Order: sequence, then structure tokens, then C-alpha cells
Amino acid sequence: MSIPLLVGIVLVVLYVRWWRRKLTELPLPPGPRPWPMLGNLFDMSLKEMWLPATKWAKQFGDVVYVHIFGQGLVYLNSYDAAVDLLDRRGNIYSDKPRLVMVQELCGLSNMVPFVRYGDVARRQRRLMNGALNTRAVTTYEPLFESEVQGLLQRLVADPENFIGSIRQYTGGSTLLVVYGYRVRSSQDKLLKLADECMTLLSTKMANNVGIWPVDVIPALKYIPSWFPGAGFKRNAEAWRSLMQEFVDIPFEYVKQNMKDGTAGSSYCSILLEEMPKKAEQWILEQTDTDIRWTANSMYLASIDSMLTVLLHFLLAMMQYPHVMRKAQAELDAVVGRSRLPSFKDRMSLPYIDCIFSEVLRWGAPVPMSLLHRVMEDDVYNGMRIPKGSLVFPNVWNMFRDESVFPEPHKFHPERYLNQVDEATSRRMDPRGAVFGFGRRKCPGSHLVESSVWIVIACMLATLDISKPKDEGGKEIEPDITFENPVFRTPSLFKCSIRPRSEEAFRVIQQSI
Repeated sequence: MSIPLLVGIVLVVLYVRWWRRKLTELPLPPGPRPWPMLGNLFDMSLKEMWLPATKWAKQFGDVVYVHIFGQGLVYLNSYDAAVDLLDRRGNIYSDKPRLVMVQELCGLSNMVPFVRYGDVARRQRRLMNGALNTRAVTTYEPLFESEVQGLLQRLVADPENFIGSIRQYTGGSTLLVVYGYRVRSSQDKLLKLADECMTLLSTKMANNVGIWPVDVIPALKYIPSWFPGAGFKRNAEAWRSLMQEFVDIPFEYVKQNMKDGTAGSSYCSILLEEMPKKAEQWILEQTDTDIRWTANSMYLASIDSMLTVLLHFLLAMMQYPHVMRKAQAELDAVVGRSRLPSFKDRMSLPYIDCIFSEVLRWGAPVPMSLLHRVMEDDVYNGMRIPKGSLVFPNVWNMFRDESVFPEPHKFHPERYLNQVDEATSRRMDPRGAVFGFGRRKCPGSHLVESSVWIVIACMLATLDISKPKDEGGKEIEPDITFENPVFRTPSLFKCSIRPRSEEAFRVIQQSI
């Protein structure tokens, strides 16, 4: 070995040691004081975690650090901090944690939200970005227009079951786009299976804390299922079977229909058609697995996010009727009253777009976004972020930033009509945060946006939405709670939904 090379190696080693020593001298981001050993366990909440996190943001600033049994949790409370780390340093902030319970015992290691950063994640993203880009999603617009017609008829026929009708639309339209499977009723077996799996995933298997004892002590996965305290293993076996069933059934439905020549165009059929015919077997199996799991992930991610956004839309219209009237005036002027609005009208309906944007911001459907894991020690604004920390973008706090959104608790679509500079425009656009950050941004964002926009436009064009009244004629105020730890889905509430006019009723009845 030459002397210059040896000297170079020594210098590199010395520099690395110096850097690591210097790094450990830097302070962690501020946060609430932890307990010995337990850390901030008692500061955490299984419900509405965005509320204590936002309280910390006001007390400690843009970046907050807590830990549970030594596992670091970092909350990014401003848009700028999230962009600086998750977007601009995406090469080290795009991993997911090792979750033994969810990934290994429940068998969801290939589900997009849980895939570790590497080859599988990159392959999945390429598939979804190719099939779900802006141009590709326009091919699905006729499907959404067809599905929203059925939704309007169900809402008029049974307005009290509006949540069930919306859920049938969100689940049915997504199954149609992803698998080419058409839902015929709210009791459809595949729709009910999907609903069961989504509820199981977001309320049992994973949530905003998402840490099981076996995640902290992986050796626990080897204890027998019959052993006292091993109930988590018995649960995992049952959950794994149910989740795999939902992954396989609709995917095999597509493959069988393609074999029979009866398959309609869908995400799965398009990608399966594009599979190389003469590739090696391992490549075919790999591609089959990637399509199978991305399809399932798309469905599970879309159905609750779409439902949550639409329920917040209804709440907004109930509480801000002047917004509904202004939107209806725009629709009457542009579309008229003799037909439903379509995607072709969108460029001429700026106020409807403002309502869509404000619903995303005001409702914040995924207030803590999707977690990331930092793969290396990092330094940000003089603060040390330890390798392996779990990073949560606090979208709720970003959307309540008064310097960006004056009167943030008010539903005010007009805020998006103001002329602002480019930097402020980026901060104000809720799409920049609500669909995630960096290399983990939701690839189905265009799909979700199109499917929700057409519902908002068509409901405003044909329906009046208001608070219900009691027997004495007094308005009933909505009493809302949020039980889902991942999605900010409102609890059951009452809502009055009726046709705007006889003409609107006829348009709805003639729309199918």
C-alpha cells in the first residue's frame, strides 16, 4: 500500500471519528421533559395525537423531539422544516421503521406504507407513478363521472344514510379504477371485506404511535402462540389471513377476467398487459407481487382519505352556508341547471377549486401524515437528529399557521383567490403537505383529487346541504369526535341533504 493512500485512509478515519464526537455534542431538538427509562410515554395519545404535537409546536418550535423507551420521535411542525428534511434530504429520510408486528407477523412487508426504503420501494413507486400520473388519471375521469351519478341518486333516495352512500362511492370507484370491479350495492362482499381490513389496519395493527412490545423486543416474535401474554401472535395470525385474502381476491379476479377476455381497463389490467412475456420466472413473480401489493395499497389508502375529505366538505357546507350559495351561483353561471358538471368544466370553476383546497386544509384528513425514518445521524439548524428516529410531519399545525392562513380555524375558500408570491403560494397549497413529502409522497394524489372534486362539484350543483332541525324547528349542531388515530375521520353526525329544486331532482333522476 502506498504512503499517500495510507495517509488518506488515516485522515478519513480521523475525520469520521471527529465528526461523530462533534455530533454527539450537539443538542437534540427541544421537547417535553422525559421520564427516566420510559421517556415521554405518558405524553403520547392514541387518539388525536396531532393536538399534543401542536401544543408542543407552540412551546418548543418547528422541530420537537420526544422518545419512548429510547425510540426517538421527531415532529416537524412547519412546512419549511418538512421540505428541508423530507424533500431536500430525501436520500436519508425516506425509510420506514422495522415494525415486527405489522411487517413480519401480519405479513404486510410489501404494503406500500410499510416498505423499507430500497429496491422494492423504488420499483413500486415507478409502477404507481407511471400508472397514476396526471395524464393517466384523465382516462379514469369517465368512471368517476359515472359513479358520482349513482351517488347522487342514493343520497336523494336515502339522505340519512349519506355516510354509507359516500363510502359506497369511495370504495366502489376505487375498486373500479384499480381492479375493474364494479360494486352493485353497499352490501357487496368485497366492499365489506375492504372496509373491515381498513378499520383493522388503522385502529388495531398500526396507528400514529404504532409501536408494539414485539417491535421494541423483536425476540418476542419467537414465543409460542399459546404462551401467556402472546395474544398479539394469535391476533397477528388472524389478521394476516384476512389481509392476504383482500390482497389476493380482487387481483385474481382481474387475472381471471383477462384470461376470459372480459376484463375492463384498470390499473391492474394495464400493468399486467405490460408485463414482459418472455422474462425469467423470478422477474415475472417479482412484477406480479409488486402489482398485487401496490393495487391493494392504493385501495386502502384512497378509500378512507376520500371518505374523510368528503365528510369534512359536508361539515363545512353545514357551518358555512354562504360558501355553498356562492359556489352554486358559479355553477349555475358556468354549467347551468339542466346537466351535471363534468371535468371539462373544471377550468371555468375556480371557486369550486378553492373549496376543494380549503376542505383539504380545514379538514386535514391525515393530520400527522405518513411517518418517515432517518437512516443516518443528521444535523438541522444546529440540532442533532439521531439515526433511526421516526419523523412525523405535523400537517395539522402547518395548516393552522396564522402567518400563512389568517384565521386558520375559519373555512374561507377566498383565501386562495388572493395574489401572492410563488413561495407563499407553495406554502398555501394544501396538496404540498396533505399527500405527504419527499419520496414517500402519495402516488395516488391525482386519483384522489379527481374523485373528490367531481363529487363536490356535482353535490353543490344539485343538492342543498344544511344542519338538520329538531321537532321544534331548532338547528341541531354537529357533535364531532375523532376516533381514528390515522385519519381525521369525523364520527357519525346528522346532516340534511335534499335536492336544490325540482329541476335538480330531475337532473339527478335522469343522470343514469
